Amino acid sequence: MVTTLVPTEGSRLLIDGKMTEGGGGLFATITPATEEVLGQVANANAADLDAAIDAARTAFDETGWSREHAFRARCLLQLRDALQTHVEQLREVTIAEAGAPAMLTTGPQLEGPITDLGYAAGLAETYTWETDLGIATPMGIRTHRTLRREPIGVVGAITPGNFPHQIGFAKLGPALAAGNTVVLKPSPDTPWCAAAVGEIIAAETDIPPGVVNIVTSADATLGSRLTEDPRVDMISFTGSTAVGRRVMAAASATVKKTFLELGGKSAFIVLDDADVAAACSVAAFSVCVHAGQGCALATRLLVPRARYDEAVHAAATTLGGITPGDPADPRTVCGPLISGEHRARVERYLDMARAEGGRIVVGGSRPAHLERGFFIEPTLIAGLPGTAAPVREEIFGPVLVIVPHDGDEDAVRIANDSPYGLSGSVWGTDSHRIRRVTEGVRTGTLSVNGGIWYSSDAPFGGYKQSGIGREMGVMGFEEYLETKLIATAA
Repeated sequence: MVTTLVPTEGSRLLIDGKMTEGGGGLFATITPATEEVLGQVANANAADLDAAIDAARTAFDETGWSREHAFRARCLLQLRDALQTHVEQLREVTIAEAGAPAMLTTGPQLEGPITDLGYAAGLAETYTWETDLGIATPMGIRTHRTLRREPIGVVGAITPGNFPHQIGFAKLGPALAAGNTVVLKPSPDTPWCAAAVGEIIAAETDIPPGVVNIVTSADATLGSRLTEDPRVDMISFTGSTAVGRRVMAAASATVKKTFLELGGKSAFIVLDDADVAAACSVAAFSVCVHAGQGCALATRLLVPRARYDEAVHAAATTLGGITPGDPADPRTVCGPLISGEHRARVERYLDMARAEGGRIVVGGSRPAHLERGFFIEPTLIAGLPGTAAPVREEIFGPVLVIVPHDGDEDAVRIANDSPYGLSGSVWGTDSHRIRRVTEGVRTGTLSVNGGIWYSSDAPFGGYKQSGIGREMGVMGFEEYLETKLIATAA
């Protein structure tokens, strides 16, 4: 039984069913709200990663895990139940290490993803693994065809630090339900969140040794090693588009499958028949959630040119009323950024906006009332041309850029004038106009008038440079499967 999920002297790695020390010693994990060291974390080296991959390979090749659908479902339900037992400890870790506002941990930061493991468990038992294609006579030979779906093999999962549990379980759940084994390399910004899950898997589930391996490390090269290793059959990566390109290139050497959920610069389109003030207030509030550290958040606000001043005022009023603060406070919406390095990156974009003629309507600085922590004020930028870097590139902070449009077609054009295509939002009252706009916008998900697309049974992913493949839902489950056709002479 796990007694504590908050290590005092260092967490451990999960390799081949055992909790082990890191060969690279320890590294510090920091709380972004105060910049203080929370504690020490097991630092895996190349030998540890090699052992984890070898354990995953052996578990897939030499055990019945891939064939025992009901057993996999039972193990996933065990994991869900064990995580729920420790939810308050996990909440403490997540708030402290990820800087996640407490209000989000009752939803997508923690409790929601834990519950969603039940959906993955259900698929393990109910999915149609074989399909009878019937009799055909190709080349004159009477043949019975069977289509079989099988797990890919060893999955290397690489996750970021912004939503460590949501993204981690969105990979572990379907990958395990499908019969794969996994090596998880979490972000060095949130290693405790992953290590806590490892402790629970080892102590409180029947998941066999080697099926799940969790390797925390400050060594950035381990992700590349995992991607390049020929024993790994698939890489499931969530992170920036720049790193995603490198993952894709590295995986090409062994022609392994890659699932990529990458960056976004989603557009929030307000049509001229919408309640402009209300829509802009919603957009402004949304970009502050978890300090804007969500790839699918709409960070470009596109408003009718004739209503531009009204829109700027509404967005600025909402942003100005949101005060960054302690993520442990249940009233906090906008907590800290994940690290000092990331805050510096956001600040560079604010400097670019000023240099390119943009106007910081509200925000744009570190909060004066917070002496410590990686905080940035909720910020509205106006007056930038469409070619400006802050308009086109992912900032990943509580920063909203407002852009005027000249009608529905122009709004669609601006929304699509981006290398990204992850998500977006449309607000209006005419259903026919909304339908045309949603047909024109090239993104993987769209919210209409505040509709929520996030759900365990709904696929999530992007067009263009926002990624390859879909996560969650049946489509997300099938990302972890191979297709085999068996033809038998009849």
